[in-house]
Amino acid sequence: MRLLKLVPDDTNIKFLKWRWPFFIASLVLMVGSWALVATQGLNYGVDFAGGQEIRATFTQTEEAPIAELRQTVGALESVGDPVIQRFGAPNEVSIRVKLPPEAEGNPEFAAQMTRDITTALSEGHPDLRIDGVDSVSGKVSGEFRQDAIFALLIAMVAVAIYIWVRFEWQFGAGALYALFHDVSLTLGFFALFQWEFSLQIIAAILAIIGYSLNDTIVVYDRIRENLKKYRKMHLPELLDLSVNETLARTVMTSLTLFVALLPLLFIGPESLFGLVAAITIGLFIGTYSSVYTAAPILIWLGVTSDSFVPQESLADKQERIARGEVG
Repeated sequence: MRLLKLVPDDTNIKFLKWRWPFFIASLVLMVGSWALVATQGLNYGVDFAGGQEIRATFTQTEEAPIAELRQTVGALESVGDPVIQRFGAPNEVSIRVKLPPEAEGNPEFAAQMTRDITTALSEGHPDLRIDGVDSVSGKVSGEFRQDAIFALLIAMVAVAIYIWVRFEWQFGAGALYALFHDVSLTLGFFALFQWEFSLQIIAAILAIIGYSLNDTIVVYDRIRENLKKYRKMHLPELLDLSVNETLARTVMTSLTLFVALLPLLFIGPESLFGLVAAITIGLFIGTYSSVYTAAPILIWLGVTSDSFVPQESLADKQERIARGEVG
């Protein structure tokens, strides 16, 4: 029985032939992503924006009436635009509202908002059971945002240092640029579609960094091996060879993960949509960046065929002279 091969052994795609158009396109997308973040902003969840989260269950209803709940809560004067999602079972919901500026430092204001919401919902739905109430102040949410940014920066810098030590500084810089590319485009998607940006998404971005790093290291390791093996091969050709040799592994890994994510994306719980969407987007962006960002940038950073050839020390040269190996 023949094994199914998604990528034939003799695959020879000239990826580096199109490195400039794809590199320019990546730059445009990165700039566009940050422009969207700056102009439209991210739709911060309660974790980052501050607010109240009320978790409730309809004990005698099979499915929570989301549209009706959104209309009821949105009609309250003390409450802004609510975010209402199913949370777990179909009859369980999460109701999140952002706190206005006057609520900062005023716990009674937040408590009154919660009472207004629960009273309005209980009047129309006697079977409503309140399971829990969480409150995040603006100060705490600001600390969450700051800690999340630090976590992403530290992860990216640590990755660059690791690759620098394992390979050469050019590889560390290339990996850092590829990770910055992946994170930028992911944030751009969330700014464009205004999906909720919460601590879950930070976890997803860290997962994207890990996946993209793993893919990049596989490509870089093959490049390093081929630099030692094919000393006279032009670098663009060597990079094409390395990417093609690792292409089967890249496609299989990405496809396997995508198959696992697909059901969660379309029929999974709504509370996990942002997390799954971020990882799915990052999967494609990370695969793309390993081929068209991490590899071509090595050319512009000055990697040559001698990058991994051990440099002969003065003592080694004198020893070869003593043995008569150097005329």
